[in-house]
Amino acid sequence: MSDDITDGSADVVGVLTERIEAHFGMGMDQLRAAVAVAPTANPDATEVVKWHGHLVDSQAVLDRAEDDLLAALETQPSEIDDPTMGLAQRVNAAVTARDGRAQVVRWLLDSDAPGKKGLAAERLARLDRGARKGPAVPTSAPHRPAAVPASVPGAGRAVL
Repeated sequence: MSDDITDGSADVVGVLTERIEAHFGMGMDQLRAAVAVAPTANPDATEVVKWHGHLVDSQAVLDRAEDDLLAALETQPSEIDDPTMGLAQRVNAAVTARDGRAQVVRWLLDSDAPGKKGLAAERLARLDRGARKGPAVPTSAPHRPAAVPASVPGAGRAVL
């Protein structure tokens, strides 16, 4: 029974992995290696590799949660106890996380996805155009005199 659940959910990772490989024309191991060597050479590839890693990690969490739930269900009488319901909720949360990451990967691979063309894409490109090293407008420290003039009463004395 656990094979049915795991095989169905693992297909999400398998299908997206195949799409990534077709999109970039190389296997995931090659793509990961290329991104590791030159992460700035292809920002799209770098993002896809990062999110594919998140997807694989979330699938592993989901697989463990499903295994734990199935093990608990095998020992349950006809009614399910609270700890087992907690495991079921953990599975639901893991599915949600995995599916969300899968959506990000799908979006990254779709050049026609909403937000990738038009005004939204232009705004995003302006934000991404190199990380700012400083303020947008050049600034300088305000001019301050080196010492307090002697003509100021109380200059140089501590005020309590």
